[in-house]
Amino acid sequence: MNPAERFRVDGQLAVVTGASSGIGRHCSELLASMGARVALASRRIDQLESVVKTIEQNGGSAKAFPLDVRNSQSVKTCFEAITQWGTPSIVINNAGISVTKSLLEQTEGDWDAVMDTNLKGVWLVATEAARCMVACKASGSIINMASILGERQINGVAPYAISKAGVIQLTKTMALELARYQIRVNAILPGYVVTDLNREFLHSELGEKLRMRIPSRRFSELSDLDGPILLLASDAGKAMSGSAIAVDGAHLVSSL
Repeated sequence: MNPAERFRVDGQLAVVTGASSGIGRHCSELLASMGARVALASRRIDQLESVVKTIEQNGGSAKAFPLDVRNSQSVKTCFEAITQWGTPSIVINNAGISVTKSLLEQTEGDWDAVMDTNLKGVWLVATEAARCMVACKASGSIINMASILGERQINGVAPYAISKAGVIQLTKTMALELARYQIRVNAILPGYVVTDLNREFLHSELGEKLRMRIPSRRFSELSDLDGPILLLASDAGKAMSGSAIAVDGAHLVSSL
């Protein structure tokens, strides 16, 4: 086989949470372009339909499914609907939120909102996906979107950083327990990736100061995630499980 062909995911069914915008939308379009059928899942079903239309216009196949990752019944219902289309073999756990406040201003409600989405939601989706795969005796790849803040600290987003640290440990624990079923579980740790939501800030004076603290002196683009995503989703990475791959221009290893 041509080495490049190992990165393709032809015929596989991929599930992407938080697929309506940003990294989730990019992952969905990328996997569709590489041959996967993509189940797009999010609370914003109207925005998902726009992504479906774009994928179909580019020759891909996609469907939209409503999902609230914070609610176990919503997760179960979503996967019951998706499995009518096929057995998922790729899952990208991307849904996430952040609340930006100082530590002493963060409330219990802020903590619960972030943890329920970023950590509990990843747990619910990943375990439900794994049950589907095991029931069908199918191998698969689960990719959890963590963050470099799962390993480092910054002011103002304590619940977010703590939730992403939990995602990294969750990833490694699931990798250990699911290996016997030929289900791989890995994490990607993005640094600052330019999206529509943060572009204005990253291009501001404060953003410029942040950029200068990154060893590579650049923010990541969405396309910088393509290689790691396809490596972990495809047979090219079939021996990888329990890995946490930073995509950050060396930000994580910068000096203090």
